[in-house]
Amino acid sequence: MKYVWFVLFGLAALLILLLLIAVLRTLLMPRKKSDYKPKPDEARALAYAEKLSRMIRCETVSGPDDPQTEKFRSFHRLLEELFPLVHQQLEKTEIDGNLLFYWKGKSHEHPILLMSHQDVVPAEGKWLHEPLSGDIAGGKVWGRGAADTKCSVMAFFQAVEELLQTGYVPAEDVYLASSCTEEWAGDGAPKLVNELKRRGVRLFLVCDEGGGIISEPIGGIHGNYAMIGVFEKGKADVKFTASGNGGHASAPPRHSPIAQLAEFVHDVEAHSPFRRKFLPEVASMFSTLAPYAGFGLRLVLGNLWLFAPLLKIVLPMISAQAGAMLQTTIAFTMQSGSDACNVLPQEASVWANMRFIPHQGEQESLQIMERLAQKHHLSMQVLSSGDYSKAVDIHGAAFRQVEQAIQLCFPGLASSPYVMTGATDAHFYQDICDSCIRFAPVIYGPEQMKGMHGLNENIEFDCLPGAVDFYKTLIRLQENARH
Repeated sequence: MKYVWFVLFGLAALLILLLLIAVLRTLLMPRKKSDYKPKPDEARALAYAEKLSRMIRCETVSGPDDPQTEKFRSFHRLLEELFPLVHQQLEKTEIDGNLLFYWKGKSHEHPILLMSHQDVVPAEGKWLHEPLSGDIAGGKVWGRGAADTKCSVMAFFQAVEELLQTGYVPAEDVYLASSCTEEWAGDGAPKLVNELKRRGVRLFLVCDEGGGIISEPIGGIHGNYAMIGVFEKGKADVKFTASGNGGHASAPPRHSPIAQLAEFVHDVEAHSPFRRKFLPEVASMFSTLAPYAGFGLRLVLGNLWLFAPLLKIVLPMISAQAGAMLQTTIAFTMQSGSDACNVLPQEASVWANMRFIPHQGEQESLQIMERLAQKHHLSMQVLSSGDYSKAVDIHGAAFRQVEQAIQLCFPGLASSPYVMTGATDAHFYQDICDSCIRFAPVIYGPEQMKGMHGLNENIEFDCLPGAVDFYKTLIRLQENARH
């Protein structure tokens, strides 16, 4: 018995010592403040807002059943009007509504590609400003595509337009790309990649949308932060089906198909089958953000060596977005049964969307769900699936170049690697580029995040000059790649 108490006392003493070390490390951690705000530049901001407004007014909704390529050619004619030098001096290639521009540089060794998509999702519901109005009001540009992502399309076209006005010749080749199928994971970006492969192009850097300048990326960490997406989780659409004998609802049997599905969904959501882990990119994000937090959060985020087990449990309860960076996720999104209230279905199904994390990728995650489906006597059908993307080297030259451009263009803005839980066109470029970075250089506050794919999408136009300057700087920094 004495031995047990001795062990417990020793463990308690060790825990207290570790806590004291963590507290001391936190007290010695320099406090930081991310105080970046756009500099007032009203004339430029309004001029860019007018261009973005016109781009919003040109409707570019597309979908797998009706891509409507011709409407994108109308959008292309507008781009030609807004950015004449780009169209006069760069080599343009259009493939089924998808755009690729080539700007010849002094060298072809380290080409970069700037990209964002033209297409937008449909706009439904009642808006404060009509979705295709492009209204400029209250310091914002309103409408579908304002934030996702005609703002960045405008910004990199404008950046090249202004560089051309000065007679600038890039040190390395520059490509501009914009697909019209991103919102439904269509074949637009693959067609552009195939064209680049045909030309034998190997890219040094791809800069797409995905991350951005996010206001309060984690609750309790205030200010704006450049969240640089370094890889995407994989994804799959999966269907689970339960079968029965059907019949009249007046005499229901036990474990009807819908009851089986309900038990299955509850089991998965109440007892997540996926393992949580702090990937190096996620750990780097938390350690980067820790100095900007209050003491309690700084203590936890800045000492993952001690608090990681606790955070794995607590973080998903605090933030669904942050929790999704730790594990594979599954979300049940659709369901079907019988066609009448008083008829038992012979077959019922639920559909789910899965997002795969590197430490439990596509194959392992699908096998886990297959075993769970069998446990509940369900069949499982994988409708579509793709694994996670390769992570960008956060210590590599391309990532450092993006960080340097951020530091030069947004003084006082902290930057951090970021895990994309959504999907972008960038993952199609992995075959021809090792550094596919997801970062749109515009500010996304809570209102902008809520508006993307939702109601009242908008962007604050005072951040547009910084976005244009970022792309100009990123191009100019290619001069360093030659040395």
